[in-house]
Amino acid sequence: MTDAPVLMQARDIRRHYPSGGGLFARKGIVKAVDGVSFELRAGETLAVVGESGCGKSTLARVATLIEPPTSGALHIDGAAMADEATRDRLRLSVQMVFQNPFGSLNPRKTIGAILQEPLEINARGSARAREAAARSMMDKVGLRQDQFARYPHMFSGGQRQRIAIARALMLNPRIVVADEPVSALDVSIQAQVLNLMMDLQDELKLAYLFISHDLSVVRHIARDVMVMYCGRPVEHGPKTSVFATPQHPYTRMLLAATPSIDPARRKPAVAIKGELPSPLNPPPGCAFASRCPHATARCVAERPEPRLFAGHAVACHHLEGMG
Repeated sequence: MTDAPVLMQARDIRRHYPSGGGLFARKGIVKAVDGVSFELRAGETLAVVGESGCGKSTLARVATLIEPPTSGALHIDGAAMADEATRDRLRLSVQMVFQNPFGSLNPRKTIGAILQEPLEINARGSARAREAAARSMMDKVGLRQDQFARYPHMFSGGQRQRIAIARALMLNPRIVVADEPVSALDVSIQAQVLNLMMDLQDELKLAYLFISHDLSVVRHIARDVMVMYCGRPVEHGPKTSVFATPQHPYTRMLLAATPSIDPARRKPAVAIKGELPSPLNPPPGCAFASRCPHATARCVAERPEPRLFAGHAVACHHLEGMG
């Protein structure tokens, strides 16, 4: 699969937000995403993981062109965001599936109307052709034809997420950004939706940017994993390598906190204290230094850059000494 074309390429993407500036508040910059690079190929899945506040969802909004990056380069199908016309054209190649399927579906429209809406907005096909396309997509995602005229509240959570996936695919995108797409579902339904996404990926050669905090879900669907902490990647590489030989202390902490009924997959507990640094005032060195049991004065003063170690990229000064 490594010969597959690169559909999305991000180079040192940053997304910063101004903060404060009121009567009693000092102006500052929130560095939500602060230097992220990756490649996403056709038919492959890159999972982005990390605890709340690490910048996962902000990265998803930048990747779907909902928000522009503050700096850095984002290429889709080899094209950069040169102007507004190019951005509008490339938006059609990237679609998003949101975490809450009920909140992302218009409760006043039938499922048939929801699925046809992207085609109507982009003036694709006649009314008959749009209805036929919507009905065909319902078949692809496992919905019955007699549900075409029903409203979102008449469906279960798993069915609503199938509708959201179908809507995302109506414009035949090449890339789907899924932001916690199964976290609101029961475990048994999660497996069904994940298997559906994998089947659609195989059939349509889709590339997935999969945002999640659940490493058991990531283990099931991803090919590559990028672990983010305080807006920056700390470990990035093939899933098999990252899960089998995690190198960064933060990755080890995440894996140790993931419950498993399989004794072979259980990791020894990692005692890490402290709080996530504020993105408004990130430390000058390693953002994880205040919580890391291996931190030294160098970690506090100097930010580590990713380097290849044990088969994948890791941003840490002391890889050789941790074992």
